Amino acid sequence: MNNKRFVRIMAIVLAFVMLLSVAMIAISALTGASASARVTQAQIDALRRDRDELARQRREIQSRINAIEFEHMTELSKKEILDERIINTGLEIENVVSTIAYFDLLIREKEYEVYLAQDRENTQLEKYRTRVRNMEENGVISYLEIIFDSTSFPDMLARIDAVADIMRADEAVYNDLIMARNETEAAKESLEHTRTEMDEEKARLEEREAELLEQLQEAQEIILRLEASMETERELHAQMREDERNVQAEINRQVAALARQQEAERQRRLREQQQRQQRQTGGGTVVGSGQLVWPVSGSVTSNFGVRRHPVFGDMRFHGGIDIGANHGTSVVAADSGSVIISSYNSSYGNYIVISHGNGMTTLYAHLSTRSVSVGDAVSRGQQIGRVGSTGVSTGPHLHFEVSVNGTRVNPRAHL
Repeated sequence: MNNKRFVRIMAIVLAFVMLLSVAMIAISALTGASASARVTQAQIDALRRDRDELARQRREIQSRINAIEFEHMTELSKKEILDERIINTGLEIENVVSTIAYFDLLIREKEYEVYLAQDRENTQLEKYRTRVRNMEENGVISYLEIIFDSTSFPDMLARIDAVADIMRADEAVYNDLIMARNETEAAKESLEHTRTEMDEEKARLEEREAELLEQLQEAQEIILRLEASMETERELHAQMREDERNVQAEINRQVAALARQQEAERQRRLREQQQRQQRQTGGGTVVGSGQLVWPVSGSVTSNFGVRRHPVFGDMRFHGGIDIGANHGTSVVAADSGSVIISSYNSSYGNYIVISHGNGMTTLYAHLSTRSVSVGDAVSRGQQIGRVGSTGVSTGPHLHFEVSVNGTRVNPRAHL
């Protein structure tokens, strides 16, 4: 009697140990999967935090537009605020596009998880079917025959223990099948949830793109109203000339500062007796090749040089070339160099200036967004921003200037 009780106790203990092992393996697998998913989810969460901040800025800008003071501002001041809103919307669009890209990667990962879970379930189902077929063929009678064929009492106890092992194995096969099926269902549910989130982001993208079109139209109407009036248009032209002079003066100051920095670095390297020639020096300073690539794909809509105003008939100097392109088109650095200005003003809107060494600089204006900051080293062909219509601009295009030793020259001579 005591032997039977001992066998039963041992059978229960063994069964518990087996179930505990299976559970620990399952927990370990789930923990590993969660740790892997957290990396991607953290990236999405970071983008969502950025999105919330951009949404806060959008509400703040809109409150300034809705204020009574907005109606009493000059048209140019209104345009600056509307440009802020356009820039903010552009950043929101970039944020949503990045979020969708992460969701796309996450969906692929989850589709693979579903595939693996389904494969495990199919494997366990086949094991279970095979065991059921064996049970149908042998049945309980086979277990009794195994026990009754024993030749001694110790042999009978051993056979009972063996039968218990077989029955526990049968139960384990069934439990494994249930676990595999639950994992498959959980993976499918997670996949569908991620797909739903991605659809929401796509809907958000459509909303922001529609808002951007409306905002661009509103900003363009202001410039058209300014240009329709001779008095305000001449004031606008004077403001543009002043902004151009100020920007060129700032370029010259930054180039001089960069030259001093380069000379100090050169002297330091000489003192250290470094023989290897450096293309990149401290502070992100990079020297270009002098041969420029087109900063954006498109046709030239306005050339460099003196031209007659189509409405007022006076002669005006255009310090660069205008390249027509769709809003949001990527703008790249025409050559390697160091960013010396990344700013906004009422005429150029969002603009970037890059120093390429040897007295050459390039300017990129009316950008919707800027991707680089002062001090950044950029390579030829690297994206630095996107085409927009900020500042004094009646439509999306890139205003591109080249200066050599402080004087603006025809960009076509270097492209």
